[in-house]
Amino acid sequence: MSTDTDTKTGLEITSGGSSIDDRKNAFVRYVFFSCALVTVLTTLGIILVLVQGSVQFFTEVSIVEYLTGTEWSPVIRPQSYGVLPLIWGTMIITVGSALIAIPVGTATAIYLSEYANPRVRRTIKPTLEILAGIPTIVYGFFALSFITPLIQRFFPETGTFNAAAGAIVVGIMIIPMVSSLSEDAMSAVPDDLRNAAYGLGATKFEVSTSVVVPAAFSGVIASYILALSRAIGETMAVTLAAGMAPQITGNPLEPIQTMTAYMVQIGISDVSVGSIGYQSLFAVGLTLFAMTLAMNLCSLWVKSRYREEYQ
Repeated sequence: MSTDTDTKTGLEITSGGSSIDDRKNAFVRYVFFSCALVTVLTTLGIILVLVQGSVQFFTEVSIVEYLTGTEWSPVIRPQSYGVLPLIWGTMIITVGSALIAIPVGTATAIYLSEYANPRVRRTIKPTLEILAGIPTIVYGFFALSFITPLIQRFFPETGTFNAAAGAIVVGIMIIPMVSSLSEDAMSAVPDDLRNAAYGLGATKFEVSTSVVVPAAFSGVIASYILALSRAIGETMAVTLAAGMAPQITGNPLEPIQTMTAYMVQIGISDVSVGSIGYQSLFAVGLTLFAMTLAMNLCSLWVKSRYREEYQ
């Protein structure tokens, strides 16, 4: 009888402990859900603010003029609202930085994944990632004090602000993103693929470029797209290095202006709130958001498209 009572008591205690654990799990679940909800609501809030400001802008400016115009001067008269010079400047910086970061970052990733011994990898990879922690405004001063004077040695006609310096410094900035993410993708490739290639007589270089890189294709391409998204949204380094001259030019030695640089210019200016110049800030911000979102969606598509092939 006492045994039954003890057993019954034990069951009650177990039941009570289970109830406490359930309440703890429910509390933790609600905390995590709240954190996720905050991020979603913050994103929706940003989109709502951009859309509201852009609607006010496009009630006074034709969206066709905005998307096709080649002159951008929303504050200084005569006013013009063609965003193409800002998009062009942004694309020059993005493409130029890609020409630097993609080959250098990919080669670095291949070295760290396939050639470097563990000791060297433990030293080089953290050193590269330190570049990602340097404030962007420091990169801008680096471009002004080192990169631009170096360019002027070879091309004396180069001005203080120029697209080439901006592209170079942004390319240096995004190298760690390309190399780190690509190296992680390459390191995740099963050794069975490498050993099979070596068994067929392939060299180290052939294994690296013909087996490992294709096997890690989705991760490598995703690193490229994410790095370019960072380049599109870069602000202070580009503002200091490339200048604030919105123009469509094919000469990288001339100053340009990116969308982010224009947003900085309006943000620190004395443009009155509610004016057409102020509302243009939201239109440019929405355009930049759409471009970055398209890049991120492309990255997700590439990862989902090729993920199952090498699992």
